[in-house]
Amino acid sequence: MAKKASKSGGKSRKNSGGTAVAHRSSGSGGGSRSQDGMGDGFIKLLQSPLVAELVAVAATAALAALAEHGFTTGGEGARGKRAGKAVKEAGKAAAAAVGRRLGSELDEIRKAAKGGAKA
Repeated sequence: MAKKASKSGGKSRKNSGGTAVAHRSSGSGGGSRSQDGMGDGFIKLLQSPLVAELVAVAATAALAALAEHGFTTGGEGARGKRAGKAVKEAGKAAAAAVGRRLGSELDEIRKAAKGGAKA
């Protein structure tokens, strides 16, 4: 859980690392409204169909990579190394799948923008 900002009136203080940190009051300074707007925007982004589709694409690619890699019973040390390699490959597959999907989405947006400008 995040700490609440102290009521110092926006003055800078130095933290233990020696860098200046600005603290804002949680009163009616207006800063909380912009943070609420950013939070709402982030929640709307997470709830968008594109994000849901990207998560599904990533999960499917990761699961396929794990299934392709396969596991066999063997020595405990060798199994742990193989599991780590499989997880790395699954992560790479998920990232590649998301990259491909985002690329195709951007291409569709560009095509629609060019077609919309001509019409």
